[in-house]
Amino acid sequence: MIRIITYFIISTFSIAISFAQVKSEEITINNMAIQLPGTLTYPSEKSPLVIWVHGSGGVDRNGNQPQYIKQFRDKINKNNIAFFSYDKRTANPKNATFLQEDGILIADFVSDVKEVVNHFKGDERFTEIILAGHSQGSLIAMMALDNVDRYISIAGAGETIDKTLVRQVTAQSAEFGKLTETYLKELKETGEITEVDPNLLSLFAKPNQPFLTSWIELNPLEEIKNVTIPTLLINGDKDIQVQVLDAENLKKAKPEATLVIIKNMNHVLKDIQKEEDNLASYYSADFPISEELIKTIVEFIHK
Repeated sequence: MIRIITYFIISTFSIAISFAQVKSEEITINNMAIQLPGTLTYPSEKSPLVIWVHGSGGVDRNGNQPQYIKQFRDKINKNNIAFFSYDKRTANPKNATFLQEDGILIADFVSDVKEVVNHFKGDERFTEIILAGHSQGSLIAMMALDNVDRYISIAGAGETIDKTLVRQVTAQSAEFGKLTETYLKELKETGEITEVDPNLLSLFAKPNQPFLTSWIELNPLEEIKNVTIPTLLINGDKDIQVQVLDAENLKKAKPEATLVIIKNMNHVLKDIQKEEDNLASYYSADFPISEELIKTIVEFIHK
């Protein structure tokens, strides 16, 4: 009994020491008037630093309701890898006035990432900088790789966004899918959509149209050809937003990249064992992040 109690005490102490080795800092990075508050977590010893590049929408540093970014952070820190994520410019209420006045283009998100990288460039706590771009962030990270050592694309599109949007909307409604195709054609040809069906206003409202125009102009299959650093392409086979085919197309465009398809992982990086849990995991932190995802990324960084 004494031996068991002693072992328990030593084990508990070791765990406490392990947790204590991960330090945390709250950092706000400014891109002119735009404020990007974030959280840096890092081990005591020098380590690689992963910087997260968000997908579309107003995503905060933790990944909103499903908390997938926080789950990623906690797992990656346990593997002696530092991590920084920030509230996207569209997630920080302090930026609202500037966003309303100036609008948003895809280049603005690229500029934000470059400012974040510049902040950590030369920081002697970190041995290298890795950008991990998720969903829309895959393309944004792809265009912000100055002073970056490795690039990870997670659930990144392998086609222009107009094709992705038509496919995603069509999966919900063939009628609205056809309308989406018509609107995108009009947007590409004239730069605006004159009249929008109320059911599609969340996508095609007037303030969104310049942003969509700037996004449609970019082809990930062309942009990835400019990437010259080690590249990892990841997609989950339970992703209902981005197809495995997208990752395969990125691989064809950049043959030297490493491609890994994660079994049972969905778009918000959760391990999905039941089909009915796929959508539910978008709204809950109760679903675990894919362990295979973490293993794949850790191996890529440490090799």
